Amino acid sequence: MKRRFLLASMLILPSVARAQADEWQTVVAPDLRFRLEMPTPATKTAADEKEKGHASVRVAWESRRGEQIFNFDYVDYDAGWFSSRDSKEMARELGRGDAEKAFAKPKYKYVRDEPIVLQGWDGYALDIDSEGGAGVMMRTYIAKDRLFRMLVTVGSDITSKNAAGRFLDSLKLAESRETKTTPIEPEKK
Repeated sequence: MKRRFLLASMLILPSVARAQADEWQTVVAPDLRFRLEMPTPATKTAADEKEKGHASVRVAWESRRGEQIFNFDYVDYDAGWFSSRDSKEMARELGRGDAEKAFAKPKYKYVRDEPIVLQGWDGYALDIDSEGGAGVMMRTYIAKDRLFRMLVTVGSDITSKNAAGRFLDSLKLAESRETKTTPIEPEKK
């Protein structure tokens, strides 16, 4: 009996220890339009957006894990603000924006700089590395007239890269957009 108890406790102990070291929380929008995971504790803030007249209050969550910073925010724009424009181009402009000024190309390496899609919605990915291997990863998405932005700093170690990947991959939106596909017609002989 003692052997079974000892064996069972040895199997349970590593999972309990891992759970304590890997504390993440789920952040859910007040209107239930999205959810994501961030390290605990995530602090919520609200502030006016830079572009007066086009946007509502910017709502953000930020958390830290050691030296690593995790930041997520969203802004609701006026109805039709994004939907009346090319959302791919808007996502690119908003995704790069000030990053090009802060991270000049001769000094930093742009590892990923491309359009992406999340559940059918247009977005933009920008990953920048420094000479030491540390960097920043940014994602921008436009869903209807809501702008989502994610930013995470990354160290040169695999643990911080895995945490950054978990954060960036965790965003789930309540609504998906159908992508239009054109069927391929069979070749005529």
